[in-house]
Amino acid sequence: MLLVILRTVILFTVVVVFLRLMGKRQIGQLQPYELAIVILISELAVIPMENTSIPIMGGLIPIFVLFTAQVLLAYISLKSEKARGLICGTPSVLIENSRIVEAEMRRQRYNINDLLEQLRSKNVVNLSDVEYAILETSGELSVILKSQKRPLTPEDLNIPTAYEGLPTTLIIDGFVFRDNLQKINLSEEWLMTELSKLGVKTPRDVLFSYIDTQGNLFCQKKDRA
Repeated sequence: MLLVILRTVILFTVVVVFLRLMGKRQIGQLQPYELAIVILISELAVIPMENTSIPIMGGLIPIFVLFTAQVLLAYISLKSEKARGLICGTPSVLIENSRIVEAEMRRQRYNINDLLEQLRSKNVVNLSDVEYAILETSGELSVILKSQKRPLTPEDLNIPTAYEGLPTTLIIDGFVFRDNLQKINLSEEWLMTELSKLGVKTPRDVLFSYIDTQGNLFCQKKDRA
């Protein structure tokens, strides 16, 4: 039993590390070859877990080979446009100027119901509002509305806006992010002073706290158990 647990921990760790090194992408955003590699790695890891008579290296070596293949293909795709088209494919235009491109729909084996469903998921109900609909290599449908149908922005109305940027996290579940404080040139003493103004005695009582680019501090206390 101990051997099975040890093998499982080793294989699980290796798979997680390799998948982590492959990049931060959701399953739906993986290229076809990447999805195939993920599935194969999962299957290869299960075999030595279930059958202790198979040497653990019998599972680790194929996993390493598949990981190497993924890195190599990703590098080739990065450096060569032609190779990228062969390995990852190319986007397909399914709607052009509010007209469905029938030939491309047939080539992609994409039916009208699938197309309408994807449009509704993008909050588009009228085909006439669509300038272009592009089926990306990941299978995601990108929808570009006609200029008259796009939501207004401050730029359209010539309204100046202030820079917002990203807020800086200061505390999560009682832990103070001192590195973040240093990045925005603030001290822990300043934080403690501001927290005391809000009736907080110690960071351990804080569930979440951040400061925005305007200098406004947000703080939510933990619920009392």
